[in-house]
Amino acid sequence: MTESHQSAAHPSTTTAEPGRPGCSGGLTVLDPPGLPGPADAPTGTADGPADDRTAPSTAVQDRLAGRLSDITSLHEHTERLARARGLAATLDTVLASGAALLGARRGVLVTRLPGGGPGQPIGFGLDRSSLGALETVPPEQSLLGRLLGERDRPEQLHSPDLATDPGVGARLRELAVHLGLGGAYGLPLATTEDGPLAAVLWFYDEPAEPTACQRELAHHYCEIAAPLLAKQLEADRILRTTEALRRGLLPDRLPQTAGLRLAARLVPAGLDRSCGSDWYDAIPLPDGTVGLTVGSVSGDGPGAGPGSAPGAAAAMGRVRAALRAYAVLEGEDPVSVLGDLELLLKTTEPTRSATAVYAWIEPEERRITLAGAGHCPPVLVGRHGAEFVETSLSAPLGMLACWEAPGVELTAERGDTLLLYTEGLARRCGPTLHAGQANLRRAAADAPRDVRIDPDRLCAHLLAVCPTPETSSTDTDDLMLLAARFE
Repeated sequence: MTESHQSAAHPSTTTAEPGRPGCSGGLTVLDPPGLPGPADAPTGTADGPADDRTAPSTAVQDRLAGRLSDITSLHEHTERLARARGLAATLDTVLASGAALLGARRGVLVTRLPGGGPGQPIGFGLDRSSLGALETVPPEQSLLGRLLGERDRPEQLHSPDLATDPGVGARLRELAVHLGLGGAYGLPLATTEDGPLAAVLWFYDEPAEPTACQRELAHHYCEIAAPLLAKQLEADRILRTTEALRRGLLPDRLPQTAGLRLAARLVPAGLDRSCGSDWYDAIPLPDGTVGLTVGSVSGDGPGAGPGSAPGAAAAMGRVRAALRAYAVLEGEDPVSVLGDLELLLKTTEPTRSATAVYAWIEPEERRITLAGAGHCPPVLVGRHGAEFVETSLSAPLGMLACWEAPGVELTAERGDTLLLYTEGLARRCGPTLHAGQANLRRAAADAPRDVRIDPDRLCAHLLAVCPTPETSSTDTDDLMLLAARFE
């Protein structure tokens, strides 16, 4: 195993030997892209043939043309990297471009976890079982671990033949034979400011080593990739933290109530694309009844777009908390609950609006009293099919000077399931909101009996069978579904 211990953030450069395959020459020391100078021009003699004087000039031009080809190749791969969107696409591009520059066929990449160890491996040309096998290499033998080290981090790691290299450890030699890995070449991705960010190993199918020029191209590429990767890792960390906080605004579990089985599904849209935030809740009330609600908060003034999503998520948490309080105070009157919520929204969130449905459930008597505010009508799934629970037409909360709508009362049969959902799920199921609602109702009615009797399986079934048309807003709307089955 050959390694270099220079700074990983600033790898040294080498110049390829003339005639080496794969590259035409190094990138660090370039001749001026012009005509050869006087020292390079042949003088000739009166006795020498005139055509001999063109041979050195042709060699210089060939060399310059070859170096231009190397620079063009590097430029093309860095352009691909710049066009990558998101962390996963960036990592895949680094693997694929590095393999192309080095002439390798396979590779593995790991990012550095906050604690310092390697994260989940990402493969190029390696299946899941091969990646799993590489994870069994002991930490003290891990080449990727060495490339991720804070101290004594090598600039590169290189083995012409893993299967016979005593410097790589017995387990890796064994896997090299089993997986058909020949030579290997590894580089860290690091910056001066952030330290090691990731490590990559590329594999040849046979014993081989990259040329000096290929190594230099890979070094230059990783120097460019490292700061881009640092930004993607930071954006991914912020997104994960925000999504965790967002999920923390919703129930971590549903209450267990005699005579009622509850299940829910939430597939949140990314906050970088969404311009709203949905909620669901199941509220056990003091008299043994239950309040069920789903809704969506949107808006942040005129022209609100995806940039308003974090603010909408925070507003959703405040609205849901207020609704819980109103449900405890006057839960048996859904119209009053939504009316109080509308007053709060207009007073404290004047630039936002919300759609909502609130249902008051008496499990023992299977009685449902509900009201909606500009929201999709619930669906009642029974043994003979599925029907909409038609709430009166009403505006979303915060849209009119005074919100008002009558409530609806009905009695469910034993074994019926009430489905509450948000607009994102309906739009996933059809090209228009109306068509999506109809398709969702039909999918619930056509569900197999063993699925309909289990609210958790019914939720999963509806998310799986609803088609995703080209006009779907799945990428920009949350998908929310709450199911309550009367036992």
